[in-house]
Formats: sequence, C-alpha cells, structure tokens
Amino acid sequence: MKKLALLIGLALGGLAQESKEIEKLAPYYPTPETIVAKMLEFGGLKAGEKMFDLGSGDGRIVIMAAQKFHADATGIEMDKDLYKQSTEKIRKLGLERTARIINGDLFKQNYSSADMLTVYLLPASNTKVAPILEKQLKKGTRIVSHDFEFPWQPEKVETIEDDGEGRSHTLYLYRMK
Repeated sequence: MKKLALLIGLALGGLAQESKEIEKLAPYYPTPETIVAKMLEFGGLKAGEKMFDLGSGDGRIVIMAAQKFHADATGIEMDKDLYKQSTEKIRKLGLERTARIINGDLFKQNYSSADMLTVYLLPASNTKVAPILEKQLKKGTRIVSHDFEFPWQPEKVETIEDDGEGRSHTLYLYRMK
C-alpha cells in the first residue's frame, strides 16, 4: 500500500511539474491592439487565409484576423477561463464561421493547413514548438513572432519603438522553406 501511495505521489508530482512547464510557455500578457494589427500586416495576412494564434489568450489576434483581415482564424489556448472568455466574445461578435478557439495544448495540434501563424511565447517555448512546426507547416507558411525569436533566421525584423502605451516591441517574420 505504501508503494502505491508513493507511486501516486510521484505521478501527481510529475503532473504538477508538467503543469508548471505548460504554464511557463508564456505568462498571459495581452498584446496591445496596435501591435496585433502590425503583426497581421507584417505577416501579410490576406482574406480567406488560414491562420493560427498559438497561446491565443483573450482571442484578440484571432478576432482581429477574422474581423478586419477576413481570414479563417483559429486560436489555441490552454487556460479554460481565457478559452471561455474569448469564445464568448467571438459568439457575441457573430464571428463563429471564421473565428474559433481550441481549448488545448498547442503542442498537440495540427497546423498543416496554416498559411500564417502568430506567436507570443517565451524563447524556450519557441524552441520547443519549432520542430513541430518544421514537420507540419507547408513551404511558404509565415510565422510572426512577437518579441521572441525562433531558432531560425528571420526573413524580416521590425521594431516598434512605442505602442502608444510607452512600450517597444520587436516582430520577427519567418517563412517555412
């Protein structure tokens, strides 16, 4: 019985550790609307294109991609509360046909249909997700990363000195080869 309790304790400890690692992908820090627009423009998002936002938070990138760029936008969000909040906002705006949020692990999704991805994750998270993207993304797929680089050579880099709130941002554009 003690062995079973020990094994359960170890398993739960492992789950707690895994949960902490998932949380460390990036803290929730909403991207200012001005930067959201810049990211989508910087990536050259066009009407009808399929885009994904990895770690979509409150859904603001997905919503703007669908609403203003007329893209088919999907967000991936692990946090249940943020998922519910963003899904409700999409519903209230009547964007269900072109915008959606998946409540799940961004490492377990299929991005093969993507024309463009937006990412605002920590550098270690970008490094962890890079092999998945390399396997799944078709040639020419664009990735716009906010503030943190991927382990690839960017095609273009743009620094926004002031977002209107006194904060600077750097955008990195990558294209799958």
